[in-house]
Parts: sequence; C-alpha cells; structure tokens
Amino acid sequence: MAPDATPTFLPGLPGDLIEAMLRRSPGHELVSGKFHSAESSSALTANGFGRFIVHPRDLPPLPGVPMGQAQSVTLEAEMRFPWEGGRHPWLDVAVETATTLVGVESKRYEPFRPAKANSFSGAFDARDWGVGMAHFTRLRQDLEAGKAGFQTLDAVQLVKQAYGLRTQAGKRAKGAVLVYLYAEPPRWASGKPVDPARIARHRVEVADFAHRVKGDDVVFAALRWSDLLTQWAGLAGLSRHAGAVMQRYGSLS
Repeated sequence: MAPDATPTFLPGLPGDLIEAMLRRSPGHELVSGKFHSAESSSALTANGFGRFIVHPRDLPPLPGVPMGQAQSVTLEAEMRFPWEGGRHPWLDVAVETATTLVGVESKRYEPFRPAKANSFSGAFDARDWGVGMAHFTRLRQDLEAGKAGFQTLDAVQLVKQAYGLRTQAGKRAKGAVLVYLYAEPPRWASGKPVDPARIARHRVEVADFAHRVKGDDVVFAALRWSDLLTQWAGLAGLSRHAGAVMQRYGSLS
C-alpha cells in the first residue's frame, strides 16, 4: 500500500476518529507508510484500542493494572514535560479514569530489531523530580553513565514517558501508571523465526526495569498482548473484537 494511503481498520471501528488521532502524532506512521507494514505495531494498537474511543466504559481494567473504570481512551497522546521547548514524549494510548492517568506504550517487533540510539538532554538534570521519582531518576543517571545496559528494552524512552506522564497526571491531581504492552511474536512477517534468545533477554530486561523503578509515583506495569486479548476474549461484549484482532495479527506470543 502506498504511503499515506487510507488505512483499513477492523469492521465496526470509528475509522475517521482513529485516523485523525494517528495523524496528529509526530511519528508520521500514516504518511511514511509504516502503518501499512505487515509488522506494524501502530496498526495493532489502533485496531486493538480503537474499539474504545467512542465507548471507553467498554474497556475493562487492564490485567494487573491499578486503574479503575475507564472514562476516556485516546490514541497518540502527548505527555508534555514541565517545560515549553524541546521534544515531549507521546504514548500510544492514554486511558483516564476517575483517579488515574494510564499511559500505554505498545511494542510488537521493535524489541527484537537492532536498538536505536536514544539519550537524555540536559534539561532532565536541571529539573528536581522529587523523591517520588527517585528510582526513575537513579535509573536515568545510570543509563547516562553507562551503568545500566538494556539491549532489547528502550529504557530511555520509558523513563522519558514516565516523567511526562507524572507531569500530566499531577496537573489533574491523579495517580499515574505506565503500561508496557508487548508482544512476543514467534516469527517475522517473512516467516523467519524471531530469535528466541532475544525474546528471553527482553523478558529479563522488562523485569529488571520494573524492579528498578518499583515504588515510585509512576507505577510501571508490564503486560503481554496475548494476556490482554485473552482477557477480552473471555468477556461477552469483547470476545468478537478480540477474535478479530487475533485473526488479523496472528500469534502475538
């Protein structure tokens, strides 16, 4: 499909609303054509969570995530830092409840590709993030000093998202949860097996990250796509939707 072609969403989804949300993201998934790739994480997320944009209360609390009843669901949500200039993090999904702002970072094949360089600007050192973010700040400092090595997990991205999420949740006087939603696909779209050693290492690194930031104001929760779809498949109102997602995207674990 040509770049910026009209995307095809699952039947029954609010395609116009989903497309409008995708187009405001700086990732340019539609314009670049990445959205139409057989390995697109963005397409999986848009089709999975697009079901709840108009009907957010149909979304049950995500497995293992302290959040409550969803009041709104947004695709491609900017979580701005407490300063004006520079680049600010975006999360694939934002779910707001009466008490909590939940940000979802979704991954499909990305952890098993060569890692991209990512770093922190000096603005992070100039800011006092407080004792409630002490573990995230320590991890940031360890990453900057080369004392924390992650080969499959983009820990820098997650730390930035946690800072942005905490900033926006604080403005709303709500708690904050950062959900890392990931897949473990056994094969690439070409049919070539995904390296099982990379999958195993990714699991270890997710657990390591969770351990390092446990207890901070931003709760970190790791969740597999397969477990999320299993939850949806077990609910009468969502079983058909879960089946459609699994049929289109195949095995995610």
